[in-house]
Amino acid sequence: MLKLIGNKKLFILMLSLIIFSTIMGLSFGKYKSLNWPEKMVKDYVSLAQGWINKPAQFIAGLFENIHSITVVYKENQILKHTLMQYARDTVKLNGLELENSRLEAALHFTDNQKAMNEYRFHIARVIALSPDPYNHVAVINLGAKDGIQPDMVVMTVDGLAGRVTAVSEFSANVQLITDISDRNTNSKWISATVKGKPSSFGIIDNFDAVNGLLVMTKIPQDDPLEVGDTVVTSSLGQVFPAGVPIGKVVSRKEGDFGITHTAYIKPFADFQQLQEVFVIEVPGAR
Repeated sequence: MLKLIGNKKLFILMLSLIIFSTIMGLSFGKYKSLNWPEKMVKDYVSLAQGWINKPAQFIAGLFENIHSITVVYKENQILKHTLMQYARDTVKLNGLELENSRLEAALHFTDNQKAMNEYRFHIARVIALSPDPYNHVAVINLGAKDGIQPDMVVMTVDGLAGRVTAVSEFSANVQLITDISDRNTNSKWISATVKGKPSSFGIIDNFDAVNGLLVMTKIPQDDPLEVGDTVVTSSLGQVFPAGVPIGKVVSRKEGDFGITHTAYIKPFADFQQLQEVFVIEVPGAR
């Protein structure tokens, strides 16, 4: 009896191997012609393979998409840090050039000069822009909890964008430099100089909305400012720290009363594409 059972198991095993080999042969073998039982078995096997293959492909694609998202996220973080470093280095370089020129004439340091290379940069995302043409305000996603305070200067990777005017816990309002006006008591004028020409001086106190240009006034007649020069903040004002790039001089003319000159500056920052900005924190300024 036990022998019969053992022979039956062996028989079933052999039969299973034969059927499996036949199915594999039908699935992967190349035949010139098949009879109808072979065709039927092959069709069922192909159908079963299709059912298994689709979920397998879906799962493989899902894992591939997750991997791609992870890679894009990491690349985005690296890019943000790279942009921040670029902005920091730009301001630092401009500040060092201004400092070096001043030290050639006077070998002493002020507290502001000591802090010049210690600016901290907070990267922020612009979450809203005011549609009001007479109220150029951007809202960023950093606030008091991130150490943001009123009058902190904001720049893009290209140049000066504005200053913080109001702060809540999780966001802050930024008045853009396109809103600057000598008739607006809420705007702050910008003391500026020409990069590489420390003796140059002027005040940016207006924005020409028609031509999209900043207006720099109170320029001495003998000032070395020329068309094509790069204008940066000079730190002589009480708000804007030194070395932040503002724009390029496109024209210069005699002022209204002929005593000083006026220059028109094309801003470096693109105010139509504000997405990420940098809030500058000057140690000891608050």
